[in-house]
Amino acid sequence: MLSTQFNVHTPLETIYTATMATIDYMNDLNRGKTVYVIGETGLKTAIAEAGYVEDTENPAYVVVGLDNDLTYEKLAVATLAIQKGAVFIGTNPDLNIPTERGLMPGAGAINKLLEAATRVQPVFIGKPNAIIMNKALDVLGVKREEAIMVGDNYLTDIMAGIQNDIATLLVTTGFTKPEEVPTLPVKPNHVLASLDEWNFDEN
Repeated sequence: MLSTQFNVHTPLETIYTATMATIDYMNDLNRGKTVYVIGETGLKTAIAEAGYVEDTENPAYVVVGLDNDLTYEKLAVATLAIQKGAVFIGTNPDLNIPTERGLMPGAGAINKLLEAATRVQPVFIGKPNAIIMNKALDVLGVKREEAIMVGDNYLTDIMAGIQNDIATLLVTTGFTKPEEVPTLPVKPNHVLASLDEWNFDEN
């Protein structure tokens, strides 16, 4: 869509996800190559392909993302591992995800449950946290003052920019509605009703 509608090209090497940032964070900590993952197949596969082996007894890391097949046993395994000293990592802090049925529990809600059970706060990787933002700038080779954070969710996308000294552009076509903008505690640098209003060719 970006390339066809706005002439913005995004080759694979310019895409940096919370999963990639999670793996980089574990590599940087260098606590070992064992992990217990609560999450979907994509997250588990990416971590396995990075050389990490599942350990349900005493892993170096517990990584928690969204899991549509969440069970009590998975939570129990994660709880015990964190209590034993595993590094507790949350892929993102989103408490809810919008669906056709309404707002459903997100990865952040699962992390909150484990935090309550273990009394250990997770290290969140995804927006709006500094870990993914700093790493993304490094990977892209972009200076902070050259970047702009574009998104439709004030609490994650726009706060990621605000908290990390990056310019922000809020598009009011998604999570954050136009009527909410006047009451936002810190205003985005730019607010648009649609990306069609933005001139991507401007210097």
